[in-house]
Amino acid sequence: MFNSWLAIAVFVLAYFFIILEKVHRGVVVWVAASLVIALGVINQEKAIESVDFNTLLLLIGMMVIVGITRKSGVFEYMAIKSAKLVQGKPIYLLAVLAIVTAVASALLDNVTTVLLMVPVTYALTDRLEISPIPFLLTEILASNIGGTATLIGDPPNIMIGSATGLGFMDFVVNLALPCLFILLITIACLAVIYRKDLKADDDKIQRIMVLNEKEFIKEWAILKKSLLVLTLTILGFLLHQTLELESATIALLGAGMLLLITRVEIEEALLNVEWPTIFFFGGLFILVGALKVNGVIDFIARESLQITGNSLLTTGMLVLWLSAIASAFIDNIPFVATMIPLLQSIASLTHMPMESIWWALSLGACLGGNGTLIGASANVIVAGMSERYNTPISFMYYLKIGFPLMLLSIIIANAYLYWFFWS
Repeated sequence: MFNSWLAIAVFVLAYFFIILEKVHRGVVVWVAASLVIALGVINQEKAIESVDFNTLLLLIGMMVIVGITRKSGVFEYMAIKSAKLVQGKPIYLLAVLAIVTAVASALLDNVTTVLLMVPVTYALTDRLEISPIPFLLTEILASNIGGTATLIGDPPNIMIGSATGLGFMDFVVNLALPCLFILLITIACLAVIYRKDLKADDDKIQRIMVLNEKEFIKEWAILKKSLLVLTLTILGFLLHQTLELESATIALLGAGMLLLITRVEIEEALLNVEWPTIFFFGGLFILVGALKVNGVIDFIARESLQITGNSLLTTGMLVLWLSAIASAFIDNIPFVATMIPLLQSIASLTHMPMESIWWALSLGACLGGNGTLIGASANVIVAGMSERYNTPISFMYYLKIGFPLMLLSIIIANAYLYWFFWS
């Protein structure tokens, strides 16, 4: 009993410091994970067993692939090409950049995508002499919506897929449709909200039209090889269940192949890996493992069943809305890390069909991250980059735009889940 309370105390304390953002979250969980082991709350062997290496290795593999691909300049090419396709008109540019961001987030991951898109966005808005804020907010929202649609698009989905065995196509088949609808509705709403800001003079538009997008491709050889490996890797994700291979194996194989054929130095490639994020995940898995081995997760699961009355509809709606609201104010990664073993315990205690519950968790956590400026990693990264470009986005300004649109997306997700799974 004492160890249970100790595990809860360390976990809550770690959460408090993560929300406070005075110390980097990677350092917080590193210290907290070491503490639960040192205090005997969980032994080192169990701690290592609780780490989901499939999630960590998948992230590492994809970060290496995207880092090498970025050297080619293909992402800048795509942005300029997209702008020229819509004749440089801001309102259409907003929609195109949103779609590019969403698609890239689904096929790569949302954190990497916004890192690539934000500098290009500033280059375009500077030439048009219009505010970048509408575009940045649109890219935040689109990255989280697009990332929801696939296994690899958002870290919570990677964690859910790894814990449940749900494959790449399971996510696409069940989540792509509502995500597409939510994306289109969100773009339409943002176009209306920012309609007065999305205007540019004709001479400014010509600055975009005279750009030669091909000049942004710096390494044609790397581009061709990267696109080949990226295509094969995505194909591997589509077939990984048939091939009986974990998604991490596919990503690591793709990264290894790309390193081999591009001859990029491995030291340079590994610099593209966001190691603080990787260590954050690892420490977080240990903290949740400490809760699990001491029976805390099972206790919460039993109490949750008392609230939902073992009803699929009530359980699903509770998971969806709780995930959305919690993920808006707390980073969705630690929230999902806590919810996964909780739902696994519910599954073991009942005969409830759980697949729709996992989709509720994914939709709630990933879309809920759009609610505030700290709701997801992509949001925090864009906010930080906007400060460096001297166009900061305040917490309250984002809240006025992001939170209502997040609620709208969850209402749509609720309707979708009810219609297809719970009715």
